[in-house]
Amino acid sequence: MEAKQISGGICAPQGFTAAGIHSGLRKNKDRKDLAMIKSSVSCSAAAVYTQNKVYGAPITVTRRNLADHQAQAVICNSGNAYTCLADGVELATKMCDLAADALGLRREDIIVASTGVIGMPFDIQPIADHVGQLAAQLSADGGHDAATAIMTTDTVPKEIAVEFTLGGRPCRIGAIAKGSGMIHPNMATMLSFITTDAAISPQMLDRSLREVVQDTYNMISVDGDTSTNDMVAIMANGLAGNPEIVVQDSDYQQFTAALRQIATVMARKIAGDGEGATRLLECTVCGAPDLQTARRVAKSVITSSLTKAAIFGADANWGRVLCAIGYTEGDFAVDRIAVSFSSPKGCIEVCRNGAGIAFSEEKAKEILLESEIHINIDMGLGAASATAWGCDLTYDYVKINGDYRT
Repeated sequence: MEAKQISGGICAPQGFTAAGIHSGLRKNKDRKDLAMIKSSVSCSAAAVYTQNKVYGAPITVTRRNLADHQAQAVICNSGNAYTCLADGVELATKMCDLAADALGLRREDIIVASTGVIGMPFDIQPIADHVGQLAAQLSADGGHDAATAIMTTDTVPKEIAVEFTLGGRPCRIGAIAKGSGMIHPNMATMLSFITTDAAISPQMLDRSLREVVQDTYNMISVDGDTSTNDMVAIMANGLAGNPEIVVQDSDYQQFTAALRQIATVMARKIAGDGEGATRLLECTVCGAPDLQTARRVAKSVITSSLTKAAIFGADANWGRVLCAIGYTEGDFAVDRIAVSFSSPKGCIEVCRNGAGIAFSEEKAKEILLESEIHINIDMGLGAASATAWGCDLTYDYVKINGDYRT
């Protein structure tokens, strides 16, 4: 049973407040660039990070701070990732110090994150000048401002919250995320912060997050580039009062299902808001010999530049789908594969037993002109399945990234 979707975003769970302001890191005064999230009490905490060998200093510092699996607040800036800077760790540590002083917490209580241009000098003074204002504006209505403050090339803020029951007590999970370009996660997503008032041990929280990430955030791609600053962090403050989840029992399964529901929505939002995108692309693989193959094939198809370009042109070029399947890592046969395209306008089969079949190009065009396109692949080899999300590849993607830094 799905959890009930509610309003409030990251502030929907009890005890969480948030804020987002313009501090001056961005030249555009209409763009918020500094976000904060705080729990009224200490939280169990877990996070997953980019596997790019080049990673941002905030990841180094957050890993260090979460060594005790506890946190109470998040501070995140946009506009400058301060990655590949000689003083990056010093800057990230200073960010934690500033947030801790403003909130009356320890440095180690802070999760720090950043997003924006890589390799540019970073002036921390605007944050030092405005962190007090940011802390003062924390409120239960501040989740939307925080979601806006972490955006870079995103066109819309991304937030969600759900409510469900554990041990007879109502529990909530809320989330915000940012991501539009440089998206090909190998752990999580660009940036996503998740809050919950459920009581769950750090060990079970970490297990649940990693389990969910594999089928959600790790299954999206916009452009095949794995970011340097990717992070998904979750804080659980236990204020819902449910019996603490300490083993993989039915409550753990219910919590993980709600977390997966949240993460799936956020993954779709990120993929659909890819830079320059006009269509959300969902690829579902069934009949795979094993889960790993299903995941790899689905991810390969939505990452294929040629497939993405064909979707942009509403061209039912199923050969590009077969090509992407064929170069996927793994040992599997391709002579049983069936492919179809679907959207609210209907479904059309274009390939059967690894070969093309006759179909109406006019009907296919009608289906592919919708804003959400599904590529359905049946490998005919087993019972495993997986879904991945991406977007089309448009002229605007090149325009956005041709002068992103300058």
